[in-house]
Amino acid sequence: MTGRLAGRPLRRREDDRILRGDTRYLDDIDPPGAAHVAFVRSPFAHARIGGVGVPDELDGVTVITAADLEGRARDLPVQGIEGGRVASEGHPVLARDEVRYSGQPVAAVLAESRALAEDAAELVEVDYEPLEPVLAAGDSEVALSEWRRVSGDVDGAFESAAHVVSASHALPRLAPVPMEPRGAIASYDETDDLLTVWVSAQDSHRQLAGLAAVLDRPEESIHVIVPDVGGAFGSKGVVSPETAVVAAAAMATGWTVKWAEDREENFIASYQGRGVEADVELALDGAGTMLALRARIRADLGGYLMPTTAIPGHTTAMLMCGVYDIQAADVEIMGMRTNKVPTGPYRGAGRPEAAYFVERTVDVAARELGIDPLELRRRNLIRDFPYETALGWTYDSGDYVRCLELAEELVKPERHSDDTRVVGTGFGMYVERAGGMFETAVAELLPEGRVLIRSGSSPHGQGHDTTFAQLAADRLGVGIEDVELRFGDSKEVPRGVGTFASRSVAMGGSAVVLAVDALKEKLRELKDPPPGIRASARFESDLVFSSGAYAAVVEIERSTGRLRVLRLVAVDDAGTIVNPLLAEGQVIGGTAQGLGQCLVEEAAYDEEGNPTFASFLGYSLLTAAEMPPVEAAFVESPSPLNPLGAKGIGEGGAIGTPAAVANAVADALGGRRVDPPFTEEKLWRALREAGP
Repeated sequence: MTGRLAGRPLRRREDDRILRGDTRYLDDIDPPGAAHVAFVRSPFAHARIGGVGVPDELDGVTVITAADLEGRARDLPVQGIEGGRVASEGHPVLARDEVRYSGQPVAAVLAESRALAEDAAELVEVDYEPLEPVLAAGDSEVALSEWRRVSGDVDGAFESAAHVVSASHALPRLAPVPMEPRGAIASYDETDDLLTVWVSAQDSHRQLAGLAAVLDRPEESIHVIVPDVGGAFGSKGVVSPETAVVAAAAMATGWTVKWAEDREENFIASYQGRGVEADVELALDGAGTMLALRARIRADLGGYLMPTTAIPGHTTAMLMCGVYDIQAADVEIMGMRTNKVPTGPYRGAGRPEAAYFVERTVDVAARELGIDPLELRRRNLIRDFPYETALGWTYDSGDYVRCLELAEELVKPERHSDDTRVVGTGFGMYVERAGGMFETAVAELLPEGRVLIRSGSSPHGQGHDTTFAQLAADRLGVGIEDVELRFGDSKEVPRGVGTFASRSVAMGGSAVVLAVDALKEKLRELKDPPPGIRASARFESDLVFSSGAYAAVVEIERSTGRLRVLRLVAVDDAGTIVNPLLAEGQVIGGTAQGLGQCLVEEAAYDEEGNPTFASFLGYSLLTAAEMPPVEAAFVESPSPLNPLGAKGIGEGGAIGTPAAVANAVADALGGRRVDPPFTEEKLWRALREAGP
């Protein structure tokens, strides 16, 4: 891909509007006379519901329960996984006979102001019969999802192996914590039988499909509008129970209904990520060649299945061969029901888990075999593409050797200890699935030679407006200022799969260039083309696979266990890079989240199943002051599967960072195994157990 603009590090043109406050987020929309919603949420992790009582003093307040929505709203739909089993029972929009996690919505209270609704919600009386909660996947007897694949002679490989290495790993639950919490507004026009829903979401058409399924309405009778969105990290991808309740309430009452989530609700009720543990075995021959892998993975899925709850675990399982040429594998994942808020896709969505499990095991193997960790990796890296893994995915392109070499060169490995500190270096490689399915775009000629692009791919912080404009301007030979982008309105933009899984440039960008090319062809056929000429394109593709190598140098203070990441190197191969500045921004953001997972973040629950993190007092995020120096570099091995040669970059930092930092911590501790978050107490104890 070449051009005047594509490949250049242009600043985000949308930032001027954002910094000036000219954005319009969900809570900025204030329809006159709207009824405001507050939810009555369960204080118990598990309980039967005997009934819901509404005190007489709640005049002028409407309370909606599950009984009121009978026949009006179904449970949320559940997406299956290829080759596996997923329970068909989805999350109810409001609890019926029982609650399965603290924070589950039981009733909705509508009032003329948010304050009145919140006050009234506290007066609603729910008859709970508390039950014993299940708080760990290992203690659960109910599997919500199951998947297993065996390929190659796994048993034979383990029997003949010179070395068999076993390791157990765990990653905690995490809260996505977008800057803007969730929210929805709904109004219903009975005359036209049209439901209009404004929602803070990652895209409009997945919300449309979800609402159509829950409300049992034709999609053409629903209009979804996604305004400016202040981040999501996966947590706003599918329709939520609360959005469905807002929509159903608008239809039932005829009022415009608004819900804007507060931070406490976002912590306790928005679905979370990770919460996975694994037992991994690796068989190697005498030369350190990886022969086979076994893995048994257990995922804490929470009390119910959200539409995409089972997807991250399936992705983890499918990526358990990592970047290595392993010819035989036996991988199983069990998604277990616990009494916690459901999990779902969170930045990386299964990829960080796989990278962590595989890369930690590789380091354990290197130590047990007495081989340098980098050398063990080099001996086993995939080198020829396309490559079909033992678990069934085909990697389209990559240069894993170059990524690893560059990470080693840039990080400047360091290992030493003295009376006050220990220092170690760790590496973590990854491969991630990206793209896939389809995306659409429409290109239209405007007056004065300007061009309007409508895209089914929708931004929530990634920079679509700049990147897609670069692609269109290059293709048309016009200035970037002559290209306008529109997103997020289901009645205006073409149908798209959406923005998630690092798919925007590979899929959405490819659709844009195909639509622009089709428009150019139409214009060539006309001697005097008038404004209003349009061309559309739908781009379909198999999955593409990004990859990378990350490296970290860490220091642990002996007296306190305090961990400092001295430096971090991020080498990513996302195929062809359209905008290096924006790509680097995505990497830095991803590493910040990956470091947060390593250092301070954990969605913890007490012994009764109550979340201990309902505010920033209980859930920490890294600040800019705590970020170490991060050096980002790119290796470009273009994908043959799309016209741009692009893959994905949005999740690499969150995928590669935890494995690299964890291996650096283990290196500093002399091989001692500790799982994140790497708190001072954990590391202090590990240092004492490891000895001098």
